[in-house]
Amino acid sequence: MQPPELQRAVAAAIATAKALGLQADDAVVLQNSNKLALRLRPCDAFARVAPLAMQVAQFEVELAGRLAESGSPAAALDPRVPPRVYERDDFAITLWTYHAPATPELSPADYADALWRLHAGMRTIEITAPHFTDRVAEAQALVANRDQTPDLADADRDLLSGMLQSLRRTIVARGAAEQLLHGEPHPGNVLSTEIGPLFIDLETCCFGPIEFDLAHVPEAVPEHYRDVDQALLSACRALVLAMCAAWRWDAGDQFPNGRQWAEHFIDTLRKGPPWPSLQAMARRLEGRG
Repeated sequence: MQPPELQRAVAAAIATAKALGLQADDAVVLQNSNKLALRLRPCDAFARVAPLAMQVAQFEVELAGRLAESGSPAAALDPRVPPRVYERDDFAITLWTYHAPATPELSPADYADALWRLHAGMRTIEITAPHFTDRVAEAQALVANRDQTPDLADADRDLLSGMLQSLRRTIVARGAAEQLLHGEPHPGNVLSTEIGPLFIDLETCCFGPIEFDLAHVPEAVPEHYRDVDQALLSACRALVLAMCAAWRWDAGDQFPNGRQWAEHFIDTLRKGPPWPSLQAMARRLEGRG
């Protein structure tokens, strides 16, 4: 969010918390992208704020309640307030339990175990959610729309369009078992807390093979996950890179250093396999790998 919208979003979150009887005198911005993550103080509530026009928070609230019942390692809603989506000043606001970061850093084995337990819990839940191919179709539509991606060169547009189409077909043709997935379980969406790893940002959930989720995690994590189809994982990694490239070329994208990431994705896709993890991409962009 840009500064004017950011200020309004913070004010809306604080006002909502106060109206619910929580003591919220200020807020610490934990993450600022298309959505905002805040720590409200001194009540220590974790607030997620999104423009009403783009939010799917009701789905996230419903799913969080189901996952809590199954004992899955996912973030829980704040028990001090009713579990619902609050609307104020054109923002959708949800309030969650805040957890202070714990050390040491999450190990690949613990990361894999937490994701396996999340998947196990998700298999017990019946809920309407998109298929991963629906998300691919959104990326394809973005690439095809020159008004939304005006700075994407024609050659790069052809590259992304072709890869999204062929990889989608390859993964579907593999015929792997499918289930409800997190959708984007990358390190930015898993917290290392005093009660263990917890996954956040559940609004990206979709149905698909578990390798689609594993394509988002650090490269060492799938080594500790059970029964991974390595060929399918490679195809899913390539697909995730192509999808992320599409998002970064969106003229309305607010991801930090988005254009630098967009160009980095294109360069990586042109080089071909072996496909790096998103974490490896970040290391390269920062000059650490």
